[in-house]
Amino acid sequence: METGLKWRVLAQTAMVLSVLISACATKTQGPDSTSAAAEESLKRFLQTLDDNKATRYIAAFRDLNGDGIPEAIVYLMGNSWCGSGGCNTLILAREGSSWRIVTNIKITRRPIRVLTNESHGWRTLGVWVQGGGIQPGFEAELLFDGKSYPSNPSVPPARRLEGNPAGEVVIPSAQDGKPLYDD
Repeated sequence: METGLKWRVLAQTAMVLSVLISACATKTQGPDSTSAAAEESLKRFLQTLDDNKATRYIAAFRDLNGDGIPEAIVYLMGNSWCGSGGCNTLILAREGSSWRIVTNIKITRRPIRVLTNESHGWRTLGVWVQGGGIQPGFEAELLFDGKSYPSNPSVPPARRLEGNPAGEVVIPSAQDGKPLYDD
């Protein structure tokens, strides 16, 4: 093989290996990996919705619509967000360097799951519903309707999940929230 051809083959091989290594490194970050900038931008956005220094939140970042950009699933805990039926869960999508509300789901409890099935190109959610007169509790399935998820998981179009469909717990029952404001 001539020298020029060897160098071209080596250069192409190096380029392919570089792409493969980069792809593997991205995969090992996991589905919940997110940049510090995204975390900070989310916190700033949430502060525009609530000025109570006692409010706490739990956020999970998952690509719900398959566009490669993780949405934020945010469980808010505080006087403005919780009642006898539970607390609010926000589904937020990136909008430039900030966020926009896709859905504000009221009266949710943890755990919150992202299920494997989809509706209108978005992953289905599972949230726990209990309290405020609902006893015993149950997991509700929230299907995306093309614009949003149901805002109340205790009434149709949300429905009681039967069995235990495949999915991932993204906000567990026992997880503590982060303060919305630093001391």
